[in-house]
Order: sequence, then C-alpha cells, then structure tokens
Amino acid sequence: MTDLRADADAVDRAVRAKRAVRTDRADRVDQAVRRAWEAHRRGVQAGAAGRPVAGDRHLRAGLLLLGWEENRDRPVVEEVYRPVAARLLISLAHLEAEQGRTEYGLRLLDLAEPMTAAGDRGILLSQRGLLLMRTWRLGEGLRFFDAAVALLDGYADVRVLARVLLNRGVLHLNVGSVRRARADFAWCQRIAAAGRHDSLAAKAAHNLGCCDLLAGDIPAALKVFAAAEDGFRLAESPQWLPVLATDKARALLAVGLSSDAMAELDGAVTAFRSLRLDQDLAQAELTLAQAALAAGALAAARRWSVAARRRFRRQGNAACAYLTELTLLRARFAAPGGRPGPVAAQAELLAGRLRGCGLGNDADLAELVAARALVAAGRPAQARRRIAAARRRGPMASLEVGLLRQLAKAELAELEQRPDAMLSELRTGLALLRARRGRLGSVDLQTGAAALGADLAAAGLRQALDRGSAPLVFAWLERSRAQAFLARPVRPPADARTAEVVAELRQLDRLIRSAELNGTRDPAAIARRAGLQREVRELSWQAVGRGEAVGRVSIAEISAALGASGQSLVSILACNGQLQAVVLTGKSVRLIRLGDFGAAGEAALRLGADLDTLAGRRLPARLEAVIKESIRRQTEVLTAEVVAPLRRLLGDAGLVIVPTGPLACVPWNMMTELRGRPVTVCPSASSWLTAWRRPTARPGASPGVPPEPGVPSGLGVRPEAPPPLLVAGPDLAHAPAEAAAIAEIYPGSRLLLAESATVSDTLAGLDGSPLAHLAAHGHDERENFLFSRLDLADGPLMAYDVQQLAVPPGQVILSACDVGRSVARPGEELLGFTAALLYIGTATVISSIARVADDAAVGIMTAYHQLLTAGARPAEALAAAAAAAPEPFSPFVCFGSG
Repeated sequence: MTDLRADADAVDRAVRAKRAVRTDRADRVDQAVRRAWEAHRRGVQAGAAGRPVAGDRHLRAGLLLLGWEENRDRPVVEEVYRPVAARLLISLAHLEAEQGRTEYGLRLLDLAEPMTAAGDRGILLSQRGLLLMRTWRLGEGLRFFDAAVALLDGYADVRVLARVLLNRGVLHLNVGSVRRARADFAWCQRIAAAGRHDSLAAKAAHNLGCCDLLAGDIPAALKVFAAAEDGFRLAESPQWLPVLATDKARALLAVGLSSDAMAELDGAVTAFRSLRLDQDLAQAELTLAQAALAAGALAAARRWSVAARRRFRRQGNAACAYLTELTLLRARFAAPGGRPGPVAAQAELLAGRLRGCGLGNDADLAELVAARALVAAGRPAQARRRIAAARRRGPMASLEVGLLRQLAKAELAELEQRPDAMLSELRTGLALLRARRGRLGSVDLQTGAAALGADLAAAGLRQALDRGSAPLVFAWLERSRAQAFLARPVRPPADARTAEVVAELRQLDRLIRSAELNGTRDPAAIARRAGLQREVRELSWQAVGRGEAVGRVSIAEISAALGASGQSLVSILACNGQLQAVVLTGKSVRLIRLGDFGAAGEAALRLGADLDTLAGRRLPARLEAVIKESIRRQTEVLTAEVVAPLRRLLGDAGLVIVPTGPLACVPWNMMTELRGRPVTVCPSASSWLTAWRRPTARPGASPGVPPEPGVPSGLGVRPEAPPPLLVAGPDLAHAPAEAAAIAEIYPGSRLLLAESATVSDTLAGLDGSPLAHLAAHGHDERENFLFSRLDLADGPLMAYDVQQLAVPPGQVILSACDVGRSVARPGEELLGFTAALLYIGTATVISSIARVADDAAVGIMTAYHQLLTAGARPAEALAAAAAAAPEPFSPFVCFGSG
C-alpha cells in the first residue's frame, strides 16, 4: 500500500509538473506574441510618422522576441509565432525600401510569404506591389495591387485597403492613367474620411492634386495641394509636407516658376535627409535638377542629377535613374561648346530605355533632344526620324514635349533652308503655350509661363533679324513679349481665409513700419509677414483663367493710331549684346541698329541708383556735385546708345517706347534730346494700342461711357468730369499740401487726408474713378510684386489689392517713391505696382522709377494737373511739367496709353 501511494503521488507530481510546464510555455508564448505585436505597432507608427530608422529598430526587436535570426536564409520560427513574424517582416520590408534598400525588402517578403496567415495575404501582396512599383516594375506591381484589393475589400481595418488604393493610384499616375488614378484616390478618400483617418484622407487629396497636375490644370492642382496641406496639419502629420512640397514644385515648374520650385525643394531635401527617407530624397533631388535646368543653372542641374542617380541605382530603380540621365544629357546639350554627335547617340539609346520602362513622355523628350543634337551636327535625315519617333500627340503629350517638338521641327526647317516653315512651327509652339496661359488666372503664373516659350520666341526673333525684315521682327516682338497684358483680367479668389490673411498682413505691416520709424526691428513680425505674403501669393495662384485674350493687332492698326496721334513708336530689343529697334510711324516701319546693350543697361541701373541717392537728402555740396555729374554721364551714355541712332527718324513727334530689360526703368524725359517731348512707356505695342483705345468717361458722364467719336482715351480729365480721388498718405511731409493744391484744380474732388486715407476708402474711391492721385510712401518688392505697396493710414495698399477692383481707374498718378520700377521676367513680362494697375486695365499710370524729392514732386504734380485740365494728354502734360522744373532730374514716367 505504501508503495502504491508513493507511485500515485509521483504520477500526480509528474502530471502537475507537466501541466505547469505547459502553462508556463503558453504564458511565455502569449507574452512574446503580445510584445511582438506591440513592437509591430510601434514600428508601423514610427514609419507612418516618417521615421523609418526608428520603425526598423522596433520591428527587428519584435522579430528577436520570436527567435528570428537575420543570418539564416530560411530562418526557423516556431509555428505559433509564424503569423506575427510574417507581419513584422512585411512591415520591415517597407521600411527598408524607404531607406533605399528595396531589393532587400523584396527578399524579406519572400521570407514572410510561407508564414503569412490566410487573412493577411492581401497585405503581403500589396506590399510586394509597392516595392515593385518603387523599382519601376509597374506591370508586376499592378497585378499584385489588383489581387490585394480583391482580398482586402471588406478587411476589418479600412486603413489597410485605403493604403493599397493610394499606392495603386500612384502606379496609375506613373503610367499616365489619370482616370484610373482618380478613381482609386477618390475611393481611398471616401473610406478614409468615413473612418476618420484624416492623414490618409489628406494623402488621397494630395494625390488628386497630382492628377490635376498631370492633366495640365495647374490652378486646380495648386488649390488641391493647399487643401491637402491644411489636412496634413490638422491630422498632425507634418512628415508628409515635404512630399507635398515636391509635387508643388513640379506644378510650379509646369508654369515656368523655376525659382519658386527650387525654394520649395530646398526645404524638402533638408527634411528628407534628416528623416533618412532615401526614396523621397531621390525624387526631390531629381526635381531639383529639373528646376535648375529650367533656370539655366546647368552646373547645379548636373550636381543634383548625379546625386539622384546614385540613390536610384542603389534602390534598384532603373527607370528613375534613366530620368536623371536625361536631365544630365539636356544640361550637357545646353552648355556652350558641347559635341552634339555623342549627345544624339546617348539620347537615342536613352529614349529606348525610357520607353521600355513605360515612360512615354520622357522617351519622347529624349528623342527630341536627339533630334536637336542631330540638327546641330548637320544630319537632317536622322533628325527627322527622331522627331517622328516622338510619338505622343494630343492630350497624352505634356506641354514640355509639345513645345520641344515644335522647336526641333523649326530647327530642322532652318537647317534645310525653309525659313517660312521654321516660323510656322515656332508659331504653332507659341500657340500651345498661349492655350496653357489661357487656363491661368493669376498674373504671377501668366508671366511665369513665358519662360516655357523662351527658346521658341528667341528662335523666331533670330530668324526675323537674319532676314532683316522690320515688319517680321516687329511681329515676332509682339508675339513673344508681354503676353500676359493681353489676357482678360481675373480677380484673385475672394474667400474668408484670404480676407483674414490680408487683414492680418496689413496690420503686421503697419506695426513693422511703426517700429522702423522708431528705430527698432521686430524679427518675429517680419518672419510672420513673409509667411503670410507667401500664403496670399499661393492663394492667388488658384484663380482660373477665362481662356480669353486680346488679339494681337496689325502694324497697319498701330500705324494708323500713331499717325492720328502724331507719335512714333520705338520697340527696342537686345540680341547678342546688341540693341536694335523697330521704329513705327504713321507712314513707315524701319529696323535700326542701336548701341551696346551692356553699356546702356549698366547706365540705366546707375542712373536709378544716383537718383535714389540725390532725392530727399541733405548732401554735402561736393558729394551732390559728384552725383549730379554721374547722372549727366549716365544720361549721355543712354543718349549715345539708344536715342542718338534714332535722331533722324523721330523728328519732334511724341514717342511711345517699348523697352527691354533694365531700360524699362529709364526716365526718358531726362535725356537732353527728349526733354519736353511727350514720351510714353508701354510693355508692348499691342498693349499700348489696347490702352489707347480703351474708353474713358466723357466730362460729366459715369465711368465706362464711351468717349465721343474720334476722341482718344489719352485725353486728360476736364473740370466737369466726375471728381478725382486725391489721397495723402501718412509720414510724408509734402503730401497734404500736394493734395490740397491739386484739390483747388478740381473743385469737388474726393479728398482723403490723414486718418481718412484708409485702404478701404482708397480702394472704394479708385474703383471706376476716371482719375486718382495718390501721394504716399511706396515700397517696391522685387521678389514678390503682389506686395509692392503704398503706405496708408491703416496699413499698406498692395498691388494685390488693386487686382480686386471691379472697374479699373482710368488714370492713376503715384507721386512718391519708386513704385514705377518693375521686375522683368523672360518674355519682357513686367511685375510691380505700376504693372499691376496696367494689368487690370488702367489706361495711364504716372509713377516714378526712383525716389522723389518732396519739393520736386509738389511742383511737377501741380503743374501736371493744371496742364491736364487745359486739355493736354498725360504724356504731354508730364513732359511739359518736368521741363519747367528748376532741376532736370525728374524720375517720373508716363506708362500705358499716354
């Protein structure tokens, strides 16, 4: 009995021990699994926050808990751990790819596949599709995405399906299938919003903007990008903002704003480097190389291309590596002294590789680079074959391909001595650009777009000059310069957010100026102002164009108007450092060789600087004498280089001058030979004639009523016309006296002085006014023309504000500071406060291209208005008033119709 009890006890102990071992093991397994899933959660969370290195560490820690060993080809993981180990490996594969190790990521997916639970197979397939897409194996990637969507539709966690749809949509975008991409992004946005996954919904919105970009609707793309940016901020997902900035940069490149694109990309590159997001960094570097190429910064384009190519090759992304090689090749071809033969051979080879990757537009670009190089090498037959190989036409072709095709065809026609065919091809290319410009409502984007057609315009003008035909040169000048002035004005978007930003901006500017007047500086306020200015500018980009433009006018029409007004028109151009001019009178058109562009441009810049120094300062007598002598020398240079060669053609007639480059800021009445002669400056002959024909109010009539037949719009306002608006801004000693003196000339004028000179009252007075005179401090913002401004009682009146006017004022006189200055973009597109008034339809603007001395402003302006009331045209009145001034240093210029 005793032995039997002992045996029973032993058995019982053994059973209990076995049960304890099983329980302990189960507890250990459960604990390991829980900790592994926690590591997975943290890893995925870190990856989603843009921290792939940290996420990588969490995921590897989870795998170690499960016994996974890195150095085994087929690691042994216990059966119970396999499903969670597979999920860890799947997520780790993605984070490794984010750091540029895509092939390694694919090997991790191979290891995960046999361990993946049936319910998780859709996740595995979607991750494989993503990595294949990253290495540009798009056909394979799409098959995996399609299979994953079928398996995940109805999956418990909707975020998983939303991410797959997002990635599949990106793949569709990569192959140019905008319709399919939109469908996936819209589906993703729907389910993400329903599940309140705000970051995913913002990503879907961002990619819908990319669809608009690919379709060529830039305002729509920028509007969607702005909404996506707000979405990322609200979702507290700032890690996606650099990705958004990269796509925004691509949109800006599509409208010629290469400098703005580079500014966006600088921040993105810095962010991607700090986060070690190698995939995104490579894309940003490639886009930065393309932006540098567009800006003509060839060394920078080569440097960024090489950096991006190195990353893409390391990632196994051959397609994007080919794109960097295309950018390198284009930079090489654009550089002086290159060898076109080798460029052509490499471009042909690259075109085939790109086409094999499904990059049709980029392959066409390579074909066209090859064609241009073959033309340069004198091999027309081969060039023609390469042009024919660039197959895409119509909506499938990008604007860049369309413009480059026309340029290549034009250069081929020139090589084959078919000049008429060459000009026809160039005109077709500029028509493509005009159609793009018609979809843009922002003056900023309209003027930037001119850069896209710069090569076409230059080629046409060069051909016209080679033929020595004055009418042809004139036609090409009018076709290629200041085209934004021909677009129908579009008011910027007026919404609650814009109004809020503008109001804060105005208040900030007032505070900053007050601090400056007190000798202090507020860096935080200045930084905040810069950010708000950027926001207002970006909001203005969202305006949609009306698709309309004023038609170009003929030489006959312009000559008739010049003959009727007793004026001549001089349209100046620079080519290879040499100035030339087309001179139109009522009877003839002539092409005249002028002087050296470099000398004239330098004299113009020095003259402006000298006038700034001289104005409003008590200078020592000797220094004042030196500056006045310098002014005399600069005017002599300008006379010799520009005015003297025209002497025999111009007689005593009034002049309309269409300048180029820095000559846009020359006070022409300071030239001895032009002193006292009516001179009007206009961006183009077409814009002059449009302004000249623009109806103005008859005396005593309401604004907008056409004048009597035969009466040009340039006639001054007579006493019985609707009363002028007269404004005197703050902190300007002479302004009240100037406004009061002018008010005596116009009885019943609307006078805004001191605290009554507010922005709102001034804008209300400007709207539809036949004449407005504003004496206020001005500030020219060369980097951001929308914020060139006048100081009023409650803050600045900005160039942005005048674009909001429903009816443009007929004539505006800006009698203080230098808001007549302008920034010239490619295509002689002008930006500035004065230009903003001309864009909206103001017929004439009198403004200064330099600072103005107080006493000079009062005397000249009073005399000017007296002459206007006597019936003089604005240009006549300004010339006579300046000539009667005691000092011949008036920086005032008559812009517009004159």
